[in-house]
Order: sequence, then structure tokens, then C-alpha cells
Amino acid sequence: MLYETIIYEKKGQIGYITLNRPQAENAINAQMAGELADACLRVNQDEELSVVLLLAAGNNFSSGSDLREGELSSDAPRAIASLESIVIAAINGDALGQGLELALSCDIRIASEGARFCLPQTSYGLIPGGGGTQRLPRLVGRGKALEMILTAEPIDAEEAYRIGLANKVVPSRELLHEVEEMARRLISGGPIALRYCKEAVNKGLDLTLEQGLRLEADLYFLIQTTADRMEGIRAFLEKRPPQFRGE
Repeated sequence: MLYETIIYEKKGQIGYITLNRPQAENAINAQMAGELADACLRVNQDEELSVVLLLAAGNNFSSGSDLREGELSSDAPRAIASLESIVIAAINGDALGQGLELALSCDIRIASEGARFCLPQTSYGLIPGGGGTQRLPRLVGRGKALEMILTAEPIDAEEAYRIGLANKVVPSRELLHEVEEMARRLISGGPIALRYCKEAVNKGLDLTLEQGLRLEADLYFLIQTTADRMEGIRAFLEKRPPQFRGE
């Protein structure tokens, strides 16, 4: 299916979703939100995919909601958060408002040196509505999240890395190579193990420690029944790379 505001591609076990409104600084409008939701549904139905890269055309990741249409709902960040695959955001330039909330919905964020991060909604009388008030403090802590949200002031890539918002900062020319290299490292692991690790961490954050440990134990038990687990052991004993099938 062809989209107008995003590009979706698949290369082996890696899916590529590119925000593609560079003339509007990749502002998120209703059409983009709908196309993101459709692409994410396709990804979740594709059992071959283990990793998804969220990219952006042009010089900015996303300037946020397209205010010509008003502040949008949280459909776009919710779509990215629904992905079962590991999601890596490649943040080139500004990630503002719902653009930052898109990045917060990803599992790993790699930023270019010139990237900026901001939730500016309070400066025009709103609050973040795409998960910013919930996902940001889970990443950077309550105090820093409140500072960013209440002051509506941007931070640069180095500060984002320092507080744990960005996992890594690289020169702009190396950004795509870096996210693809990380994706290749990830897909060398078992796809079921990747999904279960993501589920254990994400769901565990909303549980007590005891409940989280129980969830981890349940998932650990389930993975013992998979063919991938046996392949991993055989490959280790035979000193060769494993050939995981996601089974």
C-alpha cells in the first residue's frame, strides 16, 4: 500500500517507517496519524519483522501536531507504542510536542548532534496529550520531566543523553548507519526473546516488583518451549551462529 505522508519499507527482518512531510517539518496531521496506525497494524501482522526503525525525511524529526488542524489526539504515539517489534527512533533535528511523544513511544532513541527535544504544549495553553506526561517521567524521573513539561523549554541532544532521554548521540551523517547497525545487532538474537524482553520490561513498570518477577518467570517458562531456545543451545555448543526462526 502506498502512503502519502509516510513511507513504509521492509528489508528482511527490519521494517522502516519514515515520516514524510518534510515541507511541513513532519508535522503530524490526521492523515499521517491514520497512515501510521495502518502501517503499525501491518507490522504487527508480519511475523518476519523483529525490529522497526522510525525515521524522518528532511531536517527535522517532527515539529509536533499540525496546529492548522488543532491539537490532535494521541493516535500516532499510541500506534507506535502498539508495535510488538523493538522500535528504534532516529531523531534528526527537532522532536517537538507530539513529535517527541512519538519518540517516547519507541524503545530506543538515537539522536543526531543537532537534535532538540521539547514538549511546548503549556506555552499555548495545553498539556501533552500523546503520553508525554506519563512516558517522559518514566524515562528521566519526575523532577526533570516536570521541568521540561512546565517550562516548555527545549533541551539539546547532549542534555537528552545525560538525563536518559536519548540512548546515544552521533554526528548527523552517521545517524542512519548507527540505527541500522543497532537493528542488525538486535536481529541476531532470537525474535521471540526480543518480544518477551520488551513485554517484561514495559508491563513490569506498571507492576509491583513481586508481580513483575512473576511475569518474568512466566515468560521465561514459555520461551523454554520454543524451537528457538533449542536452536540457541545447539548453536552455542556447536560454536556457530544460531539460525532463529521465531518458532
